[in-house]
Amino acid sequence: MLQAYRVSEGETDERKLIHIDMDCFYAAIEQREQPELRGKPIGVGGAGRRGVLCTASYEARQFGVRSAMPGFKALELCPQIVLVPVRFELYQAVSAQVRAIFGRFTDLIEPLSLDEAYLDVSHWRSDPAAIAREIRAQIYEETQLRASAGIAPNKLIAKVASDLNKPNGQYVVRPDEVPEFMKQLPVSKLWGVGKKMQAKFSAQGVETCGDLQRYDKIAMAQRYGKWGVELYELCRGIDSRAVKVHRMRKSISKETTFREDVVGVLSLVPTLRSMLEEVGESYQSRYTDREIKSVVVKLKFADFTQTTIEKGSGDVDIALAEQLLHDGYARGKGKAVRLLGVGVRLADEEDEKQLEMF
Repeated sequence: MLQAYRVSEGETDERKLIHIDMDCFYAAIEQREQPELRGKPIGVGGAGRRGVLCTASYEARQFGVRSAMPGFKALELCPQIVLVPVRFELYQAVSAQVRAIFGRFTDLIEPLSLDEAYLDVSHWRSDPAAIAREIRAQIYEETQLRASAGIAPNKLIAKVASDLNKPNGQYVVRPDEVPEFMKQLPVSKLWGVGKKMQAKFSAQGVETCGDLQRYDKIAMAQRYGKWGVELYELCRGIDSRAVKVHRMRKSISKETTFREDVVGVLSLVPTLRSMLEEVGESYQSRYTDREIKSVVVKLKFADFTQTTIEKGSGDVDIALAEQLLHDGYARGKGKAVRLLGVGVRLADEEDEKQLEMF
């Protein structure tokens, strides 16, 4: 039974963190709202050849369909998939319901998106696994949606763990289990290790965190600089990041996927100007208390390769944005463009890694 009382401040140093991740959130909501879609492969978004999926149901994922996949590719993999339009206002309303449930257990909530969040429940005497089960039970009772959870002493491991018993499950990594858990963990699961870094590690015979632990801190620093020191700690399950209640917005951006691929940089300029005007309006209406740090332009080409180019600026500089557009287009060596994005990055009070803008 969940013990409904809390530890006094300072009474314990043990961290109890939960990462809650809703299962196929948008798709699950659509299946809840439209019973005829239950049990069928569905994708949210992706309408038309240029559309991209926001998410896909588990039934669709069995065919290799995934989020961020073009709708036409999803149809190739799963011809029977049902593509439904995105309804963000509905998803936001349900997300608010879920977040209200989180608030019954802790005030220390760090939302990562509409469908996932970190919760710090260190102040409870109860087993955090029991708290996670109760949260998941209340979510299902009140929304008819399922969630998975990871329970661990830090954010890195909690997020990894929440993916291990999906869907509708949870996984616990207790403090004394961290060393063995990390030895077997693929390095690709570490925060910041993308495909390129993973390929470099593989070339060195490093596949797991246990493999990476063979290198001492000096060797890691010499090879990868400051990031190497951080990797030295992460591969050992060391992560002191606190659950941040208030997440500062990093950027304001707009992007569009063209119905037909666009050839020629001059053909992109009107769209760039229009979107940057919207970015400027958003900044003026809500964020004038924040300094602009830089202007960013993103291009995705017809072959799905992409480039992002950024330069420091103190304002929404249209001339600079156009120059970045020309420079970015030149990187594509004449390839047609399927997506254009533009925005400004906002100055941060903290010296930390910038989140991906788009």
